[in-house]
Amino acid sequence: MRVGDICQVLDSWAPRIYAEDFDNVGLIVGDPNWISNKILVTLDTTEEVVKEALGLDCKLIVSFHPVIFKDLKRLTRAQSSERLIMMALKHDIAIYVIHTNLDNHPQGTNHQIFQRLGLIDFKVLIPYKGALKKLITYVPKEHADQLREELFKAGAGSIRNYERCSYNINSLGTFMDNEQSSTVYGKKGGLHHQEEISINVVFPAHLESVLIEALLENHPYEEMPYEIFQLHNSHHNDIGLGGIGRLSKPMFEEIFLSFVKERMQTPCIRHSPLLNRPIERVAVLGGSGSFALSSAKNRGADAFVSADFKYHQFFKANNEILILDIGHYESEQFTKDLLVRVLREKLPKFAIIQSNTRTNPVHYFY
Repeated sequence: MRVGDICQVLDSWAPRIYAEDFDNVGLIVGDPNWISNKILVTLDTTEEVVKEALGLDCKLIVSFHPVIFKDLKRLTRAQSSERLIMMALKHDIAIYVIHTNLDNHPQGTNHQIFQRLGLIDFKVLIPYKGALKKLITYVPKEHADQLREELFKAGAGSIRNYERCSYNINSLGTFMDNEQSSTVYGKKGGLHHQEEISINVVFPAHLESVLIEALLENHPYEEMPYEIFQLHNSHHNDIGLGGIGRLSKPMFEEIFLSFVKERMQTPCIRHSPLLNRPIERVAVLGGSGSFALSSAKNRGADAFVSADFKYHQFFKANNEILILDIGHYESEQFTKDLLVRVLREKLPKFAIIQSNTRTNPVHYFY
């Protein structure tokens, strides 16, 4: 199977448009025309992982973390990242990255933590800005039902538990066509008044090209009138970083710490001072999550499970919330299970292999 076709499967499931601006996702090493019949899934791509792929005859590595994060200015084998890229290219091994677009996915990185901790009533902690757009188009009344149906088929009009949502306004359009036009409406050179329906639908931002294609194919006008707006409201937005929910039963802090340590399979937890009160409402964010502490507090969380807090950032708990730093690798390690499960579902006849290489660069002395 072409590497590019496999990438398209992943792009459709976790669109790259939802990755954060600083990130580097998608196919970042290799040729989309290369052929692969096996996929190796890893959290990080290291030299050892590339060697593992080579030994397994895997021509595609799907990696959570990018191997090229900042500008790569040279390939001299001086750094590990340079060596592994050169090794991959030498053996026609492609590397695809699915990082913060998976963090922002409603069933992605943070939902994995949610499930591990048995939390309920999942809500996005920091909704992604720009995930929703609005399309407005104007169509003659007799064509409105058909066009609206085609827009629904293209993915418009879905708002959480509701489908086929639209707002329709009776309107009056005017236009004057010239001698070069081929419209079936109006008369050449005369001002035409046309009874129209203004169709308004909300759609996920990554479907914009699909919606425009549906319009082009089904709108009766020669010159298709439409407007697209970026929406900033996030009430109906399930895309975003982190999550917040609650335990089915409150836990005392020490019991909660032990519970998280066991469920997240982490050797240790760094935490802020105990507050001597039960934990019920819990916020989570895989990876470096200190930037989201204020959001967790504002949403009323009793505890915040994340990673990579610095010394002075623990002071910001301010006796309002219990911070649990469980480790960067530990907070994201189950993402590999998710990717393997999704790839096996999307490509049932394909060999999907989870890497056995432990890539955590942090070691612990007990």
